[in-house]
Amino acid sequence: MKRLGVPIIVIFLILLFLSMLVVFQVRQTEVAFVTRFGRPVRPVIEPGLHLKWPDPIEHVTRFDARLRLFEGDYAETTTKGAVPVIVKTYVTWRIVDPLAFYRAVGTSIQAAENKLYSQIKDTQNRVFGQHQFAELVNSDPNQIRLAQIQQQMLEDIKKAMEEDYGIEIKALGIKQMKVSEDVSAKVFDRMKAARTLRTRATIAEGQAEAKAIESDAKAKKEELLAAAQARAMAIRGQGDAEAAKYYQMLEQEPEFAMFLKNLEALKQMLKDRTTLVLPMMVEPFNLLMRLPDPNQCNR
Repeated sequence: MKRLGVPIIVIFLILLFLSMLVVFQVRQTEVAFVTRFGRPVRPVIEPGLHLKWPDPIEHVTRFDARLRLFEGDYAETTTKGAVPVIVKTYVTWRIVDPLAFYRAVGTSIQAAENKLYSQIKDTQNRVFGQHQFAELVNSDPNQIRLAQIQQQMLEDIKKAMEEDYGIEIKALGIKQMKVSEDVSAKVFDRMKAARTLRTRATIAEGQAEAKAIESDAKAKKEELLAAAQARAMAIRGQGDAEAAKYYQMLEQEPEFAMFLKNLEALKQMLKDRTTLVLPMMVEPFNLLMRLPDPNQCNR
């Protein structure tokens, strides 16, 4: 048994050494590619164990496939209205095609970020050139299109970087945007002019509404005055008719007419429990002196 044990161990070590020469592992956070005599032959994207010819026939080159953050420098671009702006853009990216990445920039991450920065500037120039400055800076939030501009930039750069460099752009954003003092002064002047126009429009609208209310009130006033005048004329006509009757009665029976008039006046004065101290001979109270004696009536 001891004699067999040593050969078995030797064979196992030989097999282990050979397996190390022909088997390699790609971790979950890696991508790799295989070169044969220095020439790239195939990418390895799936994690796990893979086979290859031993060195120096085939060699494995690995890349970290985790997300990276790249923040470019400030770069000047021009909007559709020829307004210059200075923009700083950031992207998150990762290597998805190691073979295309190697053919484009080799193994240098710095070289890849230099290409990425150049592509970002080209994208900024194309996209910002399609939008007005008012879509970036505006007193009205509904006019700002910054989110749409960022999405358009992401779509523009994403396809080019993945096809040409094997890089996937996961996110893109504008970190900071600046304008020169001259541009800022012009922007504030335009904003001030826009607010002045809006103020004037609001004042004009208020004045028009006030005139409409005033006109409506005047029309209602004239309507009410006409109705009051008509009512007054009707009352005046009724009074004239009653006066005409009294005049007719005065012509026919002057004493009787005055008696009825005084009686009506007395009735109106005494209907609300009124207390008056007047001589009994004053009209129309002298009528009370003419009332018959109840005792004589009973007799």
